Amino acid sequence: MKRLFWLGVGVATGVALSRKAKETARQATPAGIAGNLGEAMRELAGAIGSFGADIRAGMVEREEELSEVVEQRSGVSPVARHALGVRDTRSDTSTEWAARRVPAPRDARARRADS
Repeated sequence: MKRLFWLGVGVATGVALSRKAKETARQATPAGIAGNLGEAMRELAGAIGSFGADIRAGMVEREEELSEVVEQRSGVSPVARHALGVRDTRSDTSTEWAARRVPAPRDARARRADS
């Protein structure tokens, strides 16, 4: 009975090692390397997409916080700003509007002259 047990253990070990050796050899072939590289690229693309989604969510959250602060300090609600004709930059994707809205930076001498 002992011999039959050890024979079974030996056969099971041989099969397991054989499968492991085949898998390792397959991974060392060009097709195996390409498969591993493709899987790594899919994983990286998923991580980058997730990171971008997190960034966009954070931007929206921060924009809402800033909008609330502006509303509290100025007393002008987003609806009133819309009625006054102030454009909402969240819905406007053109860079021209953003460039016109931000005043040109002034140099230090001009600021000192105004003071």
